[in-house]
Amino acid sequence: MPHEGGLLQASVIFLLAAVITVPLAKRLQLGAVLGYLLAGVIIGPQVLRLVGDPESVAHFSEMGVVLLLFIIGLELSPKRLWLMRKAVFGVGLAQVAVTGLIIGVLAVVAFGQSLATAAVLGLGLALSSTALGLQSLAESRQLNSPHGRLAFAILLFQDIAAIPLIALVPLLAIGGAVEGGDSGLVAGLKVFGSIAIVVIGGRYLLRPVFRIVAKTGLPEVSTATALLVVIGTAWLMETAGVSMALGAFLAGLLLADSEYRHELESQIEPFKGLLLGLFFISVGMGANLSLLFESPGLILGLTLLLVFIKFPLLMLLGRTLGGLPTLSALSLGAVLAAGGEFAFVVFKLAQNNGLLDSRSYDTLVMTITLSMAITPLLLLAISQWLKTRPQPVKVVPENLKAIESDGPQVVIAGMGRMGQIIARILRAQDIPYMALDTSVETIEMTRSFEQVPVFYGDPTRPEILSAAKVGQAKYFIIAIDDAEQATRTAAVVQRLYPHLKIIARARNRQHVHQLLDAGAEPVREMLYSSLEITRRALEGLGLEAADVEHKIQQFIKHDEQLLAAQHAVREDRAKVLQTAQEARLELSRLFDEDRITDPTQQKARAGG
Repeated sequence: MPHEGGLLQASVIFLLAAVITVPLAKRLQLGAVLGYLLAGVIIGPQVLRLVGDPESVAHFSEMGVVLLLFIIGLELSPKRLWLMRKAVFGVGLAQVAVTGLIIGVLAVVAFGQSLATAAVLGLGLALSSTALGLQSLAESRQLNSPHGRLAFAILLFQDIAAIPLIALVPLLAIGGAVEGGDSGLVAGLKVFGSIAIVVIGGRYLLRPVFRIVAKTGLPEVSTATALLVVIGTAWLMETAGVSMALGAFLAGLLLADSEYRHELESQIEPFKGLLLGLFFISVGMGANLSLLFESPGLILGLTLLLVFIKFPLLMLLGRTLGGLPTLSALSLGAVLAAGGEFAFVVFKLAQNNGLLDSRSYDTLVMTITLSMAITPLLLLAISQWLKTRPQPVKVVPENLKAIESDGPQVVIAGMGRMGQIIARILRAQDIPYMALDTSVETIEMTRSFEQVPVFYGDPTRPEILSAAKVGQAKYFIIAIDDAEQATRTAAVVQRLYPHLKIIARARNRQHVHQLLDAGAEPVREMLYSSLEITRRALEGLGLEAADVEHKIQQFIKHDEQLLAAQHAVREDRAKVLQTAQEARLELSRLFDEDRITDPTQQKARAGG
């Protein structure tokens, strides 16, 4: 362990390298992953030698991969997988299986590798970079395009496939299945026992724990609990001789349908981003640049071979199984042709278990890194080429339409009486929606009686809104009881998602002005119930229903005009009072004119 000064110095070096290189790489349209890799190369023992022990950094940074897998598990609810089943388990499975088979056969025939090593190479190189692919699609605003949705589905299956692959590597290694003197039976019992603990604990223990933590209202305790769940399950699985990533993935999967899912994701996301960046930096630090100079033909040849195998295969699968047009299939191939970050984990594990020697591992790392470096350039070239061609009409394939409707069309903040009525009507119309609330009791009662998708989360926190995928919605309805919190929510949502239509519950006229300033469309909670009571009373007093309706519509129009006039002078109390007094006189004048010109009303009043 480094002393305190050394730890602080290393932290400063890592952060400084990331702050300089990552924005530079993003500016050059190369992506954040390549920025982290470049930072690792620069500060590593190959160049500036500012950090001399990449192994210790790599061991700590593996937590980034663990947290990434936890987030992936959180996002894999059974409903989401069912909606995307054809794309994920059809195209995704075909891509991994066919690519792995081709590369595996090539490894045996052309490079003389053993079957076990060829299996690891084929399946490891079949994986693409989730971070690089999704980031590239997001930056080019193509996540919701047909090839963007299919790319997401394929990456989703690859992430799922990486879990058993990571667990499989020690079993493929000679003597790797049994470590520390345990017999095969004991090792197997340890594995199944640890998995059982995670499954049972996740189903019966975690929700009560999070319920208690949520009631404290302390964000730092919530963060500590989330980290404890992830790190604890990872440690338990590692103790049993299974990958840490498998434990984190199981924990996330068990909490995918939990009402605390978005809260957990928002708490873990910053740590995941930092530690995953540190993981890529450690990979860059471990890159053997001398190997590139010693055998440039081999490294470049393997990189081009990898891209030329995956690129046309992805195009073919996109055209045949995915139903994409040619140009979209071309973009799909470019996004996923490179190697992926999970390959680093798989090949490092294979090296530790004797399936790969150091030179082969270094060669693979350089190959994957260069393939990632080529991807942004390939995407840029295709983008420029497509601009010169006439754009065809985009047709969404039938098998991808279910993916498009995966996100909510409406998000409801607040699941009190008003929010529950809105949710019931939306559900009756089969409109996808989700709700956020901070009351544990309300969430549990609503979930138990109504079975609605309500989650724990503060709608004023940007990370909660991002985790809930609010940006995919069309309407954001604020049904929060607290006027101040409702106004803050409207302001945050309007600032982060200006395309959303915000409809907000207003407590009174002053609250209406505040919501209008925040960019929301206010609806006064007492107005329509008061009008309905008035309607019934007037009809009971003998007025004709048509006349009552006319009066009420006249009042609504007059009141809206008054509200608009008061909004313009809301900062001047004297003018507000003056407009209110003038409005009362005007309303009385309008109703008096009706009484003079309407003989049936005069008769009704006389009879009443």
